[in-house]
Amino acid sequence: MLENPFKSFWMGGYECTDKLNAFGNRVDLVNLTGHIQLINHDYQLLRPFNIESVREGIRWSQVEKAPYQYDWSTVRTMIEVGKANGIQQIWDICHFGFPDDLTPLHPMFARRFAALCREFVHFYRKHVPDAPLIVTPINEVSFLSWLGGDARGTSPYCTGQGWEVKYHLVKAYIEGVKAMKEADSNVVILTTEPLVNMVAPVDATEQQLMEAELRHEYQYQSVDMLVGNICPELGGHPDLVDILGFNFYYNNQWVVPDWNFLPWANDDNDPRWRPLRSLFEEAYTRYHKPIALTETSHPGKDRPNWIEFVSRECAAVIKKGIPLWGICLYPIIDRPDWDHPDNPWHNSGLWDAEIVAGQLPVRILHEPYAAALLQSQAVIAKADQHSNEDWFSYIEYDVHSGNQRNLVTF
Repeated sequence: MLENPFKSFWMGGYECTDKLNAFGNRVDLVNLTGHIQLINHDYQLLRPFNIESVREGIRWSQVEKAPYQYDWSTVRTMIEVGKANGIQQIWDICHFGFPDDLTPLHPMFARRFAALCREFVHFYRKHVPDAPLIVTPINEVSFLSWLGGDARGTSPYCTGQGWEVKYHLVKAYIEGVKAMKEADSNVVILTTEPLVNMVAPVDATEQQLMEAELRHEYQYQSVDMLVGNICPELGGHPDLVDILGFNFYYNNQWVVPDWNFLPWANDDNDPRWRPLRSLFEEAYTRYHKPIALTETSHPGKDRPNWIEFVSRECAAVIKKGIPLWGICLYPIIDRPDWDHPDNPWHNSGLWDAEIVAGQLPVRILHEPYAAALLQSQAVIAKADQHSNEDWFSYIEYDVHSGNQRNLVTF
């Protein structure tokens, strides 16, 4: 039975997409945010918050500039900095981006992806022989298949092809997992799929209720294919998935078909709105595998309220005995928009970015978010009576002086 492989319950996620955006321009957010250049500094910033696990990406488009030719130099540097700082890195192989000569509909896409996955494991084990290797082969298949297959927001810039793109992404996913497991049977596979709630309009017709239910069910197609529940010809199997990661944001509950979203605070007590704990329980009941909240954040001033809400919901899940193994703040460093990178940034990180022309972004801690995070960590620690003892010690951090003192020990 798989034991919890995460070094810390609370994690940080660094936005690492390298996709082609809606205008056909290649974006590279680890560079735009300055994370590649400031990675050592970024990791040191995590210490006051006891964050020792992070999500990173290899950036497929940058690693494989020519077919089957790999440049791991940047990834090597990232691994070395992680080791020096005691940081566990969880790796995305494909975070929405792939080489210029590939799309998910290309006949060689799955083969190229599987080869990349195999080579990554070999490369990683040369530098980190023994520690757990946790990999997300393809981030958010459900979202990527919609963005590229229906919304023309990225390659292959299609409409009406969402299912076909999803099918071929999962085909590559399965072949990639099998290649990694052959190279190292101990590789841990972490999915990262959106967790959503689709509802019908108020006073909906029977047809509208059925449509919303069907749309809600679509969110599980990717994992259903991975574990072999549907499309068995792809070779899916429950053993190909170790941990179910779910990404949940403030706008993940929608009304079908107008796509307005239900406000997350639910001040109007809309009966269609569902608590996060309910969505987690639905997913866990479906697959009976450990889960993690692999992305969550809120832009602007509501960041403290959001993380307090998330921690309460996750504490309820833990108290119910569901194996929730982690929460990832994503992005932990603020990020620009994919399609309009020159616009104001999202202000959704634990650190905002002060932009000065010609300089790397300066990290500015959002103090209300930081205070709320420390309290949220205590809430989770209280809820989990079976956690590692190290997770039960939290600190108060004076953001002005840098002084630290013990806040609470359970």
